[in-house]
Amino acid sequence: MTQNLSTAEQALRDAAREYHRSPNKGKISVTPTKPLSNQRDLSLAYSPGVAYPCLDIEADPSLAAEFTARGNLVGVVTNGTAVLGLGDIGPLASKPVMEGKGCLFKKFAGVDVFDIELAERDPDKLIEIIAALEPTLGGINLEDIKAPECFYIEQELSKRMNIPVFHDDQHGTAIISSAALLNGLELVGKEIDKVKIAVSGAGAAAIACVNVMIGLGVKRENVFMCDSKGLIYEGRPGGFDASKAQYAQKTEGRTLADAVNGADVFLGCSAPGVLTAEMVKTMADKPIILALANPEPEIRPELAKAIRPDCIIATGRSDYPNQVNNVLCFPYIFRGALDCGATKITEEMKLACVREIANLAKAEMSDEVAAAYQGQELAFGPDYIIPTPFDVRLILRIAPAVARAAEASGVATRPIADYDAYRESLSRFVYSTSMFMRPVFAAAKQKLQRVAYAEGEDERVLRAVQVAVDDGLALPILIGRPAVIAARIAKAGLRLQPGKDVEVCNPEDDPRFRQYWETYHQLMGRNGVTPENAKAAVRRSNTLIAALMVHLGDADAMLCGLVGRFDGHLEHIESVLGLKDGAPGFATVNALMLESRTLFIADTYINDNPDAELLASIAQMAAEEVQRFGLPPKVAFLSHSNYGTSTRPSALKMRAAREQFAKNVPNVECDGEMHGDAALSPEVRARALLDSPLNGEANVLICPNLDAANILFNVLKTTAAHGTTIGPMLLGCSAAAHVLTPSSTVRRVVNMTALAAAQAQTVHAG
Repeated sequence: MTQNLSTAEQALRDAAREYHRSPNKGKISVTPTKPLSNQRDLSLAYSPGVAYPCLDIEADPSLAAEFTARGNLVGVVTNGTAVLGLGDIGPLASKPVMEGKGCLFKKFAGVDVFDIELAERDPDKLIEIIAALEPTLGGINLEDIKAPECFYIEQELSKRMNIPVFHDDQHGTAIISSAALLNGLELVGKEIDKVKIAVSGAGAAAIACVNVMIGLGVKRENVFMCDSKGLIYEGRPGGFDASKAQYAQKTEGRTLADAVNGADVFLGCSAPGVLTAEMVKTMADKPIILALANPEPEIRPELAKAIRPDCIIATGRSDYPNQVNNVLCFPYIFRGALDCGATKITEEMKLACVREIANLAKAEMSDEVAAAYQGQELAFGPDYIIPTPFDVRLILRIAPAVARAAEASGVATRPIADYDAYRESLSRFVYSTSMFMRPVFAAAKQKLQRVAYAEGEDERVLRAVQVAVDDGLALPILIGRPAVIAARIAKAGLRLQPGKDVEVCNPEDDPRFRQYWETYHQLMGRNGVTPENAKAAVRRSNTLIAALMVHLGDADAMLCGLVGRFDGHLEHIESVLGLKDGAPGFATVNALMLESRTLFIADTYINDNPDAELLASIAQMAAEEVQRFGLPPKVAFLSHSNYGTSTRPSALKMRAAREQFAKNVPNVECDGEMHGDAALSPEVRARALLDSPLNGEANVLICPNLDAANILFNVLKTTAAHGTTIGPMLLGCSAAAHVLTPSSTVRRVVNMTALAAAQAQTVHAG
């Protein structure tokens, strides 16, 4: 790798290394799903109890899906001969990529993965090794194997193995690009069987793309494919392998420019910059350009649009509209295939996936998606021909469609009996993924907001601000002594440049000091604060400065609380910013992302013993905050009592709070008073009450008092193996302001920066 790196590239390299190294080595691990806490557990997990499921599987192999993890286990297999944009780097060097693929499988669709890197280049030996893994795995995802061997390996494994085999580099790209093609053609009013397609690249991805497009109606005689030697034509000297030969044309054309001339569609799976502006000029009216080379496409969208404003263009990049990203497909096609026990991935299953992706881009935007992507115009059109990778509806639509197609193809060994129930079960993957912060980040980036940090000298803040600057989340304002900030930036090895990347407000010497203390005196003069008191208070409290900055319009949002008492910070926010119209008081909600679910717990920090009316209002504010993450809130009012089993005051209070909430917010699912296990388990709930209006798991837990909420949150936070926390999120404030806690990590500060920035946009819009 070249050593002449830009500052940004160096930062990315260092961050990537640290990400993979810390806090644990690598990105995946194996976690037991059953308790092993006593002798009985041990006797069930291993000898002698394990013998019984073993014998059952011997008698009926289909029971492996019932008694083992095989039915949810995919092997991501490579020999490292064609890795990303890195080429032939070998199996060991490819392992970080394969682990990353495993993370995507798990996070997006709940599919477990073994990454398997094989030191074998002989295709036949690879086939033997992979085929021998069939008893272990429920599916095979071939990854980063060079062409043309990848075609042969996939074909032979599909014949030999009785589980799904999928080469994502081929078929994932093919599915997404074909969906883009369908929608692009609809927008430009062209028929798929009449368009001419020019193809740059003749490797695994390009050929698979064309194969799927032909399945959708493209005519083979209208496809003009080019490799590194030029256009593939009959009789070309030197010949070509069988995978290319099927697309050899009788033509006088010899170059990519010849192929592109008059083409309706350009498909690029090749190299950066090969499609020139001059070539684009020669394309047919309203051309569709699928420039999929990554990270640098065959042509940049801005160049293509400058030459042909009538074009529709998609790339593999996330910083342009219409990203052709395989994560739109592979987690969900495997989810559906595994759940119905498919023995292979058929063409019908691929086409079902194509159509669902294409249709989703045209679907009316759901409330969840609208909330998740505030400020973005996600409407079907030239800049939105395929869905965003974080549209929560992908799994809910693709997996059932794939399972149906598998059944229709005759390859489903466990057909789905009830598709409505199946879709409901899939929602657990949507709402438990820690990717749920992504919509907030996307909203923050829409219009950069000025975020003031009261503890601007804290190293956690400085590290978080570096991320915020690099990722374009906010315009940071650090409140602190410039010399101290500069010294700590240098000590931490950060690249922040005060005055350029961040604004610095020096609490000891800022020209706005007089304006700030006079404003504070105006606000608090009738509460016993004299001018001298106001001066001293502003000098003494950076949180007060941050609140005054927001109040006076010098900042859009603020974060504080990493040092000192929560109540002290809140007092300053309350005195300067106050409550928003209609809010009965302040409250807090904390989000906790656990392995299997995400929970929002309130009120964790402010109200000692709120009455029923205040609890109902807190629940309403918390539900509104949940919607910011693109999630449908489901509210449970927790109690020691379960549906009237107690008449103690706290139980009656929670029952009344639920009734008031249901009256105020009839469109949000809620129930209570109820036990904690009933809130998270429909089965437990059903044993106590048959007609609960709450479906599935609750994700907003309203506790009867401060002690209960704070204890619940901290116990869960500490006991969760991989829990991530967001918050505390301050509810009821007139501005985007949050009080963090001394235990906050850098990641929490980053997350809260994005949240505060996203909220500030809403406040300004309102």
